[in-house]
Amino acid sequence: MIVRIMGEGQLKLADSHFIELNKLDDELLEEMESGDESGFRRTLHALLDKVRELGDPLPDDALEPSELILPAPDATLDEVRQMLSDDGLIPG
Repeated sequence: MIVRIMGEGQLKLADSHFIELNKLDDELLEEMESGDESGFRRTLHALLDKVRELGDPLPDDALEPSELILPAPDATLDEVRQMLSDDGLIPG
């Protein structure tokens, strides 16, 4: 799956990584629902760091459609709320 982190580039992630990413996504969703701003910030950074660690960056000149768009590291709680689906940020 091609993933874009807003304000950064695109990465290709194997489907097998989504189980691990969904754990962080579930944690992020809980923190957002409870209004835990510090937990939200910590988990958002952990989620984005994990995507960067597990993904293979695409070249800057690649023109691949992003199948998943993640917020920038400095996104606010309200901005991320607007990006959520029923599954959180990560499908599944």
